Amino acid sequence: MSRFADFGNALHSGRTSYPFVARAKRWLAIVGVLVLLSLLVPVVKGGFNLGIDFTGGSEFTVSSVADPDIDTGRGAVAGSSDAAEVEVTNIAPETVRVRTEQLGDDQTLAVKDALVDAYGVSEEEVTSNFVGPTWGAGVTSQALRGLVIFVVLATALMALYFRTWKMSVSAVAGMLASVAITAGIYSLVGFEVTPSAVIGFLTVLSYSLYDSVVVFDKVRENTEGLLDGTAPPERSGRTFSDQVNLAVNQTLVRSINTSVVGILPVGSILFIGWLVLGAGTLKDLSLSLFVGIIVGTAATLFVAAPLYALLRRGEPAVQEQEARATASAERAAAEPVAH
Repeated sequence: MSRFADFGNALHSGRTSYPFVARAKRWLAIVGVLVLLSLLVPVVKGGFNLGIDFTGGSEFTVSSVADPDIDTGRGAVAGSSDAAEVEVTNIAPETVRVRTEQLGDDQTLAVKDALVDAYGVSEEEVTSNFVGPTWGAGVTSQALRGLVIFVVLATALMALYFRTWKMSVSAVAGMLASVAITAGIYSLVGFEVTPSAVIGFLTVLSYSLYDSVVVFDKVRENTEGLLDGTAPPERSGRTFSDQVNLAVNQTLVRSINTSVVGILPVGSILFIGWLVLGAGTLKDLSLSLFVGIIVGTAATLFVAAPLYALLRRGEPAVQEQEARATASAERAAAEPVAH
């Protein structure tokens, strides 16, 4: 623990520094390639593994189950229908949910009878309903609409908060990169996309923005008065880009701690919901959060902050300040050391 504290102190003082801004173009190029690959993966694989809420299908709920084994449900469906896609999950300690593609009336009755026999329950304990394609299209439309509204509002609010559109654009770029890469991972691995997963995605957007706000608050503190010459000597001796990079390093430990604190409970929910209970909703929600928190933290460090420094680099005031700071550093280095 003391080593980690020393590491944090070294980052905060500038004695240890990682070149997030100095290698901005490299990081942005790497992230750009990852985003491009993430967009191509669904195209190559033929889309995402969408849940029944998006695609439509038949759903059965079995209550008062003594042994909620999901393999029992799969076997019952396989023996009573020709459904190719079957999803069986435990949604409560004594409740099993079975989802399949759209079944006809005869197959629906056959599957219901098979579930009654397989789980040893009465007919009243097995309910069935159908999710139509119209409902699935509506869910998809609402999810996309929610994403667009969130991005627009976040961009406007961050521009008002930081009083500069360049910080807002940089933060949103990092957020969108994290969403694209997370979606690419979902498509590559074949994780199912459900409304719960979409809620997790939207939560990840908030987390990514929060991490960017923390970093940019420190950037604004470090660069205050730098361009108009009112900054104190201990800050005016660094270039604008160096101050941005220092801010990222100063908040690096906080970003790591926040990520770990977020990942631990989400990982616990993922483990309990997926491996122990088999609850689909917990798995879908926690899985998207688990992947998104990791990707979102990296996006702030390697996209948002470096992109902001690049956007400001071409401003005349920034160029003048960096020239002054560089000249001052060269004069200081040329002066003889007093003995």
